[in-house]
Amino acid sequence: MTMKTLLSTLLALLGLAATAGAKLNVVATTPDFGAIAKEIGGDKIDLTTLAKPTEDPHFVDAKPSFIVKLSRADALIEGGAELEVGWLPPLVEGARNSKLEAGKPGRILCNQGLALLEVPTSLDRSKGDIHAAGNPHYTTDPANAKICAATIAGALAKLDPKSADYFQANLVKFTARLDAKLAEWQKLLEPAKGKRIVTYHNSWPYFAARFGLKMDLFLEPKPGIPPTPSHLAEVITRVKAENIRAIVVEPHLNRKTAEAVAGHTGAVLLDFAPYPGGAKGTEGGYIEWMDTLVHSLAKGFATAK
Repeated sequence: MTMKTLLSTLLALLGLAATAGAKLNVVATTPDFGAIAKEIGGDKIDLTTLAKPTEDPHFVDAKPSFIVKLSRADALIEGGAELEVGWLPPLVEGARNSKLEAGKPGRILCNQGLALLEVPTSLDRSKGDIHAAGNPHYTTDPANAKICAATIAGALAKLDPKSADYFQANLVKFTARLDAKLAEWQKLLEPAKGKRIVTYHNSWPYFAARFGLKMDLFLEPKPGIPPTPSHLAEVITRVKAENIRAIVVEPHLNRKTAEAVAGHTGAVLLDFAPYPGGAKGTEGGYIEWMDTLVHSLAKGFATAK
């Protein structure tokens, strides 16, 4: 074997080794999908999450660096229910990455297999910021998170068949942990079942449905429309009349408005992180995020008593 042939063979082998050890480059739009993808992908993926955990997911700052990240991605994980419609499409178009085109294996829509709530019968913008596919905040229900995890595991297995068993094992482990915690959370919130909670934005219908709560009174008069004095006066009247004991607000919304309503009514004000990493104690992942929400709400009701 000549030196030239030997070098060619070594280079080829190095190339194969590099390919064999390469991780999937995965981009997730929001931290909930990123947290679930991390559980499933583990050390087989390099993960980038575009939206910050304290950022309004409807109005993410679409940085030019996002286009670069998307141009190099093997997969894009998104909600598929129009939550990111205001900022994601131009980023994907700018990336010019054929792997992320609609219908390609690298375009992973997490709403597959889900029954979305609040699907409008007609699109009327006078009703505020509504989504044609239904309410997009579905990962606040742990049961939906399990479906999302299965969708992600199946998609990653298609992109990296040799790691399919690894992804499946992580899915089984994540699902088992989530099932155990869900039973714990339901027991913890049992005393609050049927109670009404005021929320700033309509982000929590799936959470409410899962735990038997009523989270259908909002500080916003319509989704995405800032609170008005007249509407807040109506909310305060209802809170007093119905003896509602809790108000939740997300970090990207106007906390002073929520504080004012709480001050006029005596209700407990709770900071609810919309995503993993959005508040202290939620940095560990999806389960840690949900655990913090549930315990915060249970403690809030206990304090209100």
